[in-house]
Amino acid sequence: MSGRTVVEARDSDQGMGGLTPDRFAGVLAQATQGWPAVPVIACGMVGSRQGWVEAPYAPVPCPAAPRMVAVPGDPGGRPVRVICGVRQDDPADVMRGEETQIAGLLALDPDFDGIACLPGTHTKWVRISAGEICNFKSFMTGELFGLIANQSVLRHSVGEGDCDPALFRDAVSDAMSRPERGYAGLFQLRAESLLSGLNPAAARARLSGTLIGWEMAAARPWWLGSQVTIIGAPALSALYADALAAQGVPAARMSVQDATLAGLSAAHRQFLQG
Repeated sequence: MSGRTVVEARDSDQGMGGLTPDRFAGVLAQATQGWPAVPVIACGMVGSRQGWVEAPYAPVPCPAAPRMVAVPGDPGGRPVRVICGVRQDDPADVMRGEETQIAGLLALDPDFDGIACLPGTHTKWVRISAGEICNFKSFMTGELFGLIANQSVLRHSVGEGDCDPALFRDAVSDAMSRPERGYAGLFQLRAESLLSGLNPAAARARLSGTLIGWEMAAARPWWLGSQVTIIGAPALSALYADALAAQGVPAARMSVQDATLAGLSAAHRQFLQG
């Protein structure tokens, strides 16, 4: 973490989705009760239009170093800065939160030149060169998986647990080479569970592989022939690393926590420098 150590960590379930702008200061005060009035660096949806303050998007290409805006009034007697997101006008795309992880990637690996893959609800593929975010592409793979697995008819067929690696890789390969078969195969998961007792964990592996395979096919210009680092949760990062390895692309992996803390630390150093 570039020489910095976590002294104490606290969690709260009170975020942008349930707060109005006038309530953020109180939640921060409660979450940091007993801590000294040190500067606060915040990232993510706290800087959205519905958040505490709107931190404007920086247009690409732009330096990967964090840009920040101040929360007026130094709430709680401490300066609070919110990191700005990044925008792309053509084709239209935005990120908010991932830019901090990218800053952390470059803080930990200053010479990185390649693609950062940030899997999640809205997976990002980000081209980074010479310390800049050049362009990026978002895919709603995680959100689609959640909707299909939890709210569609497949909720009765898709189980929890780890993905079977062989079934997952086969589904990725099929989705990339024959996308029409993958699309027709979604309801097949339901039919197989009714007619032949398809294991729910196997259905999960095939659904995940199909959706990630479609994403991999669409993202081919991003990962083909590039150095790739995946920043994400362990289980999801492993799936993307497996899918890339099957295409002959070895990918490095970095945890979300390490990347985010390194990015916040870089933003704090920038704040101290004025």
